[in-house]
Amino acid sequence: MTTNPTLTDLAQKATAARSRPGYGHDALITCDRLVRIFTTDGVEAQALQGLDLLVREGELLALVGASGSGKSTLMNILAGLDTPTAGAARVAGHDLLTMTAKDRLAYRRSTVGFVWQQTSRNLLPYLTAAQNITLPIQLSGSRKPRHAHTERALELLELLEVADCRDRRPHQMSGGQQQRVAIAVALANNPAVLLADEPTGELDSHTAEQIFAAFRTANEQLGTTIVIVTHDPAVAGEVRRAVAIRDGRTSTEVLRRSEVDATTGHETLVAREYAMLDRAGRLQLPKEYTDALGMRDRVALELELDHIGVWPDDSDRD
Repeated sequence: MTTNPTLTDLAQKATAARSRPGYGHDALITCDRLVRIFTTDGVEAQALQGLDLLVREGELLALVGASGSGKSTLMNILAGLDTPTAGAARVAGHDLLTMTAKDRLAYRRSTVGFVWQQTSRNLLPYLTAAQNITLPIQLSGSRKPRHAHTERALELLELLEVADCRDRRPHQMSGGQQQRVAIAVALANNPAVLLADEPTGELDSHTAEQIFAAFRTANEQLGTTIVIVTHDPAVAGEVRRAVAIRDGRTSTEVLRRSEVDATTGHETLVAREYAMLDRAGRLQLPKEYTDALGMRDRVALELELDHIGVWPDDSDRD
């Protein structure tokens, strides 16, 4: 008797031939045809459907997408909190598919830092700001003397402009102060990557700007690679690179670069949106584009000398 293969079976078979030799070899984060399938009551749902992503060392990147797009699933995988079903995922030389539970614990303590959306989830309520920061250093097995841990905590609090909170417990701080202390906690062990899941989701716009300034400070002054998941277009607009995820795949990417006007000498930041092309030649066109032109089911293509033309299907027209 034969049985039909499940999504998980198919994904695991695809893993054997998953990645091109050398793909992402110079990236700090590499996701190659990443798949994550969840099973509930015998029903399988594919949260990530062959997602590709490269993040270079030192980048400050935003991942954007609607609820259910797969961005939080991706974040949990990169944080070592979840395991991919298939594909390839590497962070700072760590293969996220082959790590043991012990490896994952060490990975979370030393390689990645994480900031949650809920301010109450980031800090222990009975510890001061300084004590919250020194705790992960102690848990990492650091052999440095205790005063070195305290110095590290005070340096981070000063860097993120919350030095006056060193002896305060979370309930004695504002939401913005709590999140900046949380960033300091995530940076305590000098991680290769700092991950943040909707870190400004519970804050007003003015406080959110302060939190993003803290991330920018960590990126520029410490050189920490930072990946922020957000649905807030204002946050996405603050980074040089914003990657949109839709239906479990990377769909579009916005790159911002500085350009100087040759006439006036003024420097402006210019943004350009790109559709992501996977290795099978597939791309996701932005929904607002396809809706505006009434595109659905199929489109007409024409190869030109320097571009590909895409038009609505007109085969049914007289």
